[in-house]
Amino acid sequence: MPARIDLNCDLGESTPARPIADEPLFGVVSSANVACGFHAGDDDTMRRSVELAIVHGVVLGAHPGYRDPDGFGRRELGTPADELAAELVAQLEALDGFARAAGQRVRYVKAHGALYHRLGVDEVAARAHAAAIAAFDPALAVLGAPGGALERAADAAGLRFAREAFADRGVRPDGSLVPRGEPGAVLADPAAAGRRAVDLAARDDVDSICFHGDSPGAAAIGRAVRDALEAAGFAVRSFATEPAA
Repeated sequence: MPARIDLNCDLGESTPARPIADEPLFGVVSSANVACGFHAGDDDTMRRSVELAIVHGVVLGAHPGYRDPDGFGRRELGTPADELAAELVAQLEALDGFARAAGQRVRYVKAHGALYHRLGVDEVAARAHAAAIAAFDPALAVLGAPGGALERAADAAGLRFAREAFADRGVRPDGSLVPRGEPGAVLADPAAAGRRAVDLAARDDVDSICFHGDSPGAAAIGRAVRDALEAAGFAVRSFATEPAA
């Protein structure tokens, strides 16, 4: 049996001020992190993203973020943990409603942007986030960076945690991502992203490889990553369809 790896992408993130034509990317990934309307996306985008996921046999994940469309969810707002939990539930309800209407379900949750980074280090916010997911649907998995506050909170809440790494982002020596705007933050070369993805997929602490749908050249990067993974002998399958290790 070939080794398996998930390939995920942040999708459905189009806004009037930031239009993103990400439809082709649904044909590349095995898991789609679909924006839930707070940092990006809207009802029509969610509905269309669900349809595209079904057409391409892609597993649906919720991609909640801060209520920050002007900043694309990449600004740290410091929202209190109880408010974060309430906002998370509202976002899950929105996307899961469209999924259920189409005969599908949301299978996992991956936070977006500044919220993603906060949940890796803020134990209180991570516990509130995980508790809200478990109360909404304890079968949901959590996708995030390994070894941080969110993984500990998910484990404590009895949620499956899947560990991801990034094919198209630069990484510091301590394992954190190079902040956007700094040199080396984004890998724009598809071949380099493909090589990085293969190296990451071979690690024991990576369940899923991510690339970003809003990056310039995202379609070429995504295709190069998938082709490189399959050429290296990996079967690209969603972690959310595989039994927990």
